[in-house]
Amino acid sequence: MAEPIRVAVTGAAGNIGYALAFRLASGEVFGPEQPVILHLIEIPPVVKSLDGVQMELDDCAFSTLAGVGKFDSDHLEDAFAGCNWVLLVGSIPRGKGMERGDLIRVNGPIFTGAGKAIQAAAAKDVRTLVVGNPCNTNCLIAMHNAPDIPRDRWFAMTMLDQNRASTQLAQKSGQPVSAVKSMAIWGNHSATQFPDFYHATIGGKPAPEVIGDEGWLQGDFITTVQKRGAAVIEARGASSAASAANAVIDSVKAISSPTDAGDCFSAAVCSDGSYGVDEGLIFGYPLTSDGSNWQIVQGIEHNEFAQQKVNATLDELREERDTVKDLLPG
Repeated sequence: MAEPIRVAVTGAAGNIGYALAFRLASGEVFGPEQPVILHLIEIPPVVKSLDGVQMELDDCAFSTLAGVGKFDSDHLEDAFAGCNWVLLVGSIPRGKGMERGDLIRVNGPIFTGAGKAIQAAAAKDVRTLVVGNPCNTNCLIAMHNAPDIPRDRWFAMTMLDQNRASTQLAQKSGQPVSAVKSMAIWGNHSATQFPDFYHATIGGKPAPEVIGDEGWLQGDFITTVQKRGAAVIEARGASSAASAANAVIDSVKAISSPTDAGDCFSAAVCSDGSYGVDEGLIFGYPLTSDGSNWQIVQGIEHNEFAQQKVNATLDELREERDTVKDLLPG
């Protein structure tokens, strides 16, 4: 029997964390022969509800679930101890009248503490995926507060945007979503992100050729993907939960598994300067993985329209970085 993988999930009693825990425990992510120990984490007023989550996990009788630990967020070093994956799902949501900069500032201390605790206690091979918004800049804060953790171990989630974009292309073209490949998200997980339809394919053909309507691609397609989160809130009265949890699963699998030839996946990572992005910024790129290491896809050429979109999301991330510069040691 393999050594268990330890996976920490913050916000584990929330809607996303709840939807996520059972799929992590089931063997879906790491395989049917790989034991998993879950470290479920919540803020002190909510931590009691983790008892119910554990009861349900027990009642599922997953053969791959080797243990469950429950922790409050005031003791993050205990919560992250020995963890191979840390999934930072919990964050303070945007309140009424709150500007994006306000949200960044209020979440900053949470991710400062998370970064310090990951460095102090997590396993040497730890990988961290930030889901709580604004995830790119929250990831930047956590990374800077864990300077001994290699920068290629930090990810912010743009997979939900990729999945949303892939579905829009599939529905417009009348093709199954499995026919859509290389649907990359550039930049920030925000309303400035650029879903790069120009380099996506549908059934092996360029997406613009299959769709045959560049006006729709440059207009409704982009805005639908950019504003999908708000549309979900309007429709169901709550933010995306099951689809966000699914994107976490997809992200961990994509990072941990070899990418199919001719395809890529989306995540925001620490920039090495590729495509003119400031080195050190957490920026969404198309990536490939060999199962152990990831790479930014190189050689993509943007036309004027696409480059303007990339520049806009880059400018926003620069502004966010400057908003929290006092939280970025080093």
